[in-house]
Amino acid sequence: MQVTLADIERDLAGHMPEHPATPGLNHAAVALVIREGTDGPEVLFIERASRPGDPWSGDLGFPGGKVEAGDDGPREAAEREAREELDLDLGQARYIGRLTDIVGAHLPVRVSCFVYGAGPIGPFSFSDEVRDAFWVPLAELVAPTRHIIAPVRFGADTFERPSIRLPAAGKPVLWGITYRLVMQFLEIVGSHFPPPPVS
Repeated sequence: MQVTLADIERDLAGHMPEHPATPGLNHAAVALVIREGTDGPEVLFIERASRPGDPWSGDLGFPGGKVEAGDDGPREAAEREAREELDLDLGQARYIGRLTDIVGAHLPVRVSCFVYGAGPIGPFSFSDEVRDAFWVPLAELVAPTRHIIAPVRFGADTFERPSIRLPAAGKPVLWGITYRLVMQFLEIVGSHFPPPPVS
């Protein structure tokens, strides 16, 4: 039976996210947006624009950014960033849960991720921080052949890291914090799919 947004919402309802205090770290928040596609749920990704000084320049990720002083918490920050980056109003979407916070491996940052179920949305209007936005079927994210170890760049350094090769022509691999959030999400909804490979 094909997994649905209702299945995902039930899975997230049973998840107890952890978000411990992390003094000294910058706090960022992102939105994992899911819609019903023709072949099951689809997840929204953005490709960041190439920008000097941006540590995530050119990478794939979720809409989001830094939690600002005027935000009423990280969830509001994720929703504000989605409006600013994509002209995406998550007030029209259904909030369905939160993942456990992730701490960056290369930068002093803690990232909170909030999950939304969306109806028909778009077209998007990109800010200068975003090059593209596209949807990926959830079934493709769990496909074992898409899980690879790939060379990635961060600043002047190159690493070999667990990654996902998304079904989107000309895009870089998905790695880093967003990869870790995706793998956490797949673990939560994993009962509907074959288990993803161990990285």
